[in-house]
Amino acid sequence: MKSGESGSSPAGHRVLEEIRPTARRPLDLLLGVVGVLAVVGVLLIVRVASGETEPGAPEELRALLPESLLVLVAGVANITVMVLIGVTAVERLLRGEFRQITRALVAGAAAYALTGAVNAAVVAVSGPGGPPAVLAASEAHSVFTNPLHAYLAAAVAYLGGPLGHLARVRAAMWAGVALTSAAAVLAGVTTPLSLLLTVVVGWTCASLAGYAVGLARPVPATDRLVRELRRFGLDPLSLTPDGTDSEGNQRFAVLTVDRRLDVVLMRADDTRGLWKRLLGVLLLRDPVAPPILLGLHRRLEHAALMAFAARSAGAAAPRVVAIGELGLGTVALVLEHVRLTLLDDTADDDLTDAALDGVWAELALLHRHRIVHGNLNGDTVGWRLCGRVAFAGLSGGGVAAVALKASLDQASLLAVLALRVGERRAVDSAVRVLGVETVAGVLPFLQKAGMPFGLRRRLRAHDGDVLGGLRSRITEIAPEAPARPARLERMRPRTVVSVVAATAVGVALAYQLTGVDFSTIAEADLGWASAAFAASLVCMLAAALALMGFVPIRLDLGKTILVQYAGSYIRIAAPAGLGSLAINTRFVTRMGASPGVAISAVGLSQVVGLITHLPLLLVCAYLTGTAYLADFSPSNTFVAVTALLSVAIAVVVLHPRLRHAVTDRVRPYFQGTVPQMLDLLQHPRRLAMGVGGTLLLTAGFVMCLYFCIEAFGGSAGLAAVAVVFLAGNAIGSAAPTPGGIGAVEAALLGGLTAVAGVPAAVGLPAVLLYRLFTFWLPVLPGWGAFHLLQRWKAI
Repeated sequence: MKSGESGSSPAGHRVLEEIRPTARRPLDLLLGVVGVLAVVGVLLIVRVASGETEPGAPEELRALLPESLLVLVAGVANITVMVLIGVTAVERLLRGEFRQITRALVAGAAAYALTGAVNAAVVAVSGPGGPPAVLAASEAHSVFTNPLHAYLAAAVAYLGGPLGHLARVRAAMWAGVALTSAAAVLAGVTTPLSLLLTVVVGWTCASLAGYAVGLARPVPATDRLVRELRRFGLDPLSLTPDGTDSEGNQRFAVLTVDRRLDVVLMRADDTRGLWKRLLGVLLLRDPVAPPILLGLHRRLEHAALMAFAARSAGAAAPRVVAIGELGLGTVALVLEHVRLTLLDDTADDDLTDAALDGVWAELALLHRHRIVHGNLNGDTVGWRLCGRVAFAGLSGGGVAAVALKASLDQASLLAVLALRVGERRAVDSAVRVLGVETVAGVLPFLQKAGMPFGLRRRLRAHDGDVLGGLRSRITEIAPEAPARPARLERMRPRTVVSVVAATAVGVALAYQLTGVDFSTIAEADLGWASAAFAASLVCMLAAALALMGFVPIRLDLGKTILVQYAGSYIRIAAPAGLGSLAINTRFVTRMGASPGVAISAVGLSQVVGLITHLPLLLVCAYLTGTAYLADFSPSNTFVAVTALLSVAIAVVVLHPRLRHAVTDRVRPYFQGTVPQMLDLLQHPRRLAMGVGGTLLLTAGFVMCLYFCIEAFGGSAGLAAVAVVFLAGNAIGSAAPTPGGIGAVEAALLGGLTAVAGVPAAVGLPAVLLYRLFTFWLPVLPGWGAFHLLQRWKAI
């Protein structure tokens, strides 16, 4: 069969069609157009029928249930729906369904905006008598709630996306929307017809967003790729997705009549490799930093250059067959297929000394021609069928490289082989091929800073100090080897984070300090300041009661209060939370509990604090800045808090290093807490004391901040102050500075101005007075309590 006939075979077309997922459904566009026409039709009807006075929601209907019950039901339903929206958004991010979450959020935002526009249009086209009573409720409150309800439309639009794998969650969200809708109708906030139109607007936006954004990320330009391959005389029989490479480029396996080819598609919007390179340039010194490949064609040229250079040097690199232009910011690099058995997939018995020596020989061949790999790992080193070593992923390397980068390659390969065969065999194989002197010169570069990102992750996940073992083995072979590590980093990642955090805090404080008269700090009202000081004292009592409730042995109240003051002294030199955790554990151990029981009991008190913290934050955010008694929609503060929590959780879970850091930070709080929790549930009195003390502690801090605001003539809602404190306390716990210094002040001041509406001229002295009572003043008695407890051998 000729190649032209094979490409047009039904089987070939069927295979090609299978890799073209439907991105946009015409049905979505049809439903969206029908919905738009329905809304326009309603506006025309309103124009004709305005001024009618037939009641749309009779008083008998609104009198069926008391309004307070409706408010409570709607509040619980709204909190449930918003929390589940955040949960489903995070779940989609974790599954990599970025297009789906974009579709849902775009639909919700569009529905909210369209509802406001439709409401404004209804008012505009209505006559002097206003909209018809069957459409406009008697209890009108804002352009976003009457006649159509914007929050309900946004919720319906969000739920219009695919959530088939979360059927129960979706049912719970629909139930919440239904309860809120029923409460709004019974309370006279909306009418049944308006509610129906609200649903229509929601579904319309969901359909239009589904068509505009698409159901899933399509395979890019598959038909153009086929035409481009045929232009080169390569008629594909099948075209199969083959994952992505280390740079995030999509790969295809192409089967022709006589051979198999590998196609690498490079897209202008795939920038994962670029961000890694920019991070490397920021953190690493110039000789070590990777090249910055800006622009799609620059990346393509570099990948082709590396393939040509490696093959010209005699390395077992795949030959470049063609370079195609697909348009729409997509290019294709067509390579001959080289079948490799990767190091990750090689059995231990096959990793003989000869196999390891072959790896070093192939790398030495590249280095002799001043070619460096730059991305050595277990999935970029392999063997061809003939037994020769070959390297994949050469696009991250460089030509005309300096000797320093060759040493980094050698250090990376030592680490890669050591992960499979151990440090001794890895070093010995390098010595056999490269010589003792060359291997000794690698010693200063055995550090994670100069190694590829993928290899760093493997080293962090591996049990044991691989790099330390390599250094020890090289030192045994070459005692004269330079032991001092080479300076590869411009700055450590922790330094970058600290500088960025300090800059952000400084800018925030500088912005808030503009126009503030510091003399007002001395003008605090004595009565309110005294109340704030008393509330700070209650916090120490509450913390002691909470600890006494969670610890299974009897503790003296006076000593326990002194321990809390001592913790205030310790936290000056320790990150927030860790100082009090350590000293409370020490105290409980000294009082007769075993170390395991002490750690788990104190950890349980912290866990209960975390468990109560989040619901309090959500409830207070819902009660802040909202007309929930009037229109049954969540406040902007609640929406913002839910969104920020969702984003924070997604960032922590998706980023491995950040995930490990958070896990290490919270692990001490959760060790052994389950048995203690089960034991605590059998003692209601202790449980009530522990949970009550925890709630009293939060209430004490909130009231202290509230009284400080009142002391300078400010005014704020108690729920808003609670949101500001809870958010500021969370930021302080996450900040690396002792006691959250700087971060807490900035968070509290920004929260008071943005959430509670307190002017900066009042908020700044109030925050400073609050921190004086709750952070700085307890230090002096804490110093005395610390030394007194040491003398009593209580800590």
